Amino acid sequence: MGAFDSVCRMAADNADIADFVVVYIEESHPTDGWAFPGNYLINKHRTIKDRLAAAAKLAAFPLPANMTLVADTMYDELNLAYGGLYERLYIIHYGKVAYHGERGPFGFRPDEVAGWLSTYHDTLTV
Repeated sequence: MGAFDSVCRMAADNADIADFVVVYIEESHPTDGWAFPGNYLINKHRTIKDRLAAAAKLAAFPLPANMTLVADTMYDELNLAYGGLYERLYIIHYGKVAYHGERGPFGFRPDEVAGWLSTYHDTLTV
């Protein structure tokens, strides 16, 4: 969850120029599936109620005011549209994809998003 903490800090630091949306998708390492020791105890989502309960675990973190947490449908529409499995970062700027991160965990690079936001912020203050 260290990566999530860093995204929350980045959101708070950029509240003046960006809104953040976290989409909770299917669980990548469910307890009743391909689990590993020390992971959160979350079973595979069989209903939307299961998915919302799992997403609520993220809501327990102090989220910045400019961050919204939503859950994907049980049809995994956002996950399929954006290839989010297992985690991925995007920047949508005026309705177009301005940054398309690689798949996580190895391609999950909040520092790249922070760099983009910093450059964007600089263009606003010129």
